[in-house]
Amino acid sequence: MTEIMTREEYRAAVAKPKRGNKFGAKKTMFEGFLFDSKREAEVYRDLKLLERAGRISGFERQRKFELIVNGNIIGTYRADFAFIDHDQDDRFRVVDVKGVVTRDFKRVQKIIKAIYNVDVEVWK
Repeated sequence: MTEIMTREEYRAAVAKPKRGNKFGAKKTMFEGFLFDSKREAEVYRDLKLLERAGRISGFERQRKFELIVNGNIIGTYRADFAFIDHDQDDRFRVVDVKGVVTRDFKRVQKIIKAIYNVDVEVWK
């Protein structure tokens, strides 16, 4: 006796299981925003508290930087957070929350430093 499968059942049977993040990060929803990790959501919460307290301003999430070489945009980089820190003489800070700093990220850090003269800080 043969068994008949529906198209959906067949696809479910042969589909590859979805892989998780290779670094083990779990996506997290907080205040209506989806964050790439729990740690990133925690940093967001802490920075929002500092903003309400007046210790930082100009707080931005997912700040976009264009990577420009010889007048051509070769790519873009989105920092997790950017803000002005009043506790450090109104210094503009760019922060990326990472568990693992990759070789590609180190390269982007150097390009951002060369173009914008801004250090991208890594918070773990």
